[in-house]
Amino acid sequence: MRSTIDKAGRVVIPAPIRERTGLTPGTALEVTADETGVRIERVAQGPKLVRIGKRLVARPTVAAAQRPVVDVAALVEEERNRWP
Repeated sequence: MRSTIDKAGRVVIPAPIRERTGLTPGTALEVTADETGVRIERVAQGPKLVRIGKRLVARPTVAAAQRPVVDVAALVEEERNRWP
């Protein structure tokens, strides 16, 4: 999918991509550039380590209702279909 940059420097992420990746207004994004292009990634809060008995267990810091639902199988299939 293609998008353009407006006069204010904003880029519109197409709706199908926003829906598939769970991007909503207010989602924090990290923008980086290197020799191959520009990358936009969601800033995800890391898990919190909690001690249970003698073990450290990673627990999510975001409520289950706020976590995006991502269909990994659909993403893989879509990527496979992009290439002849």
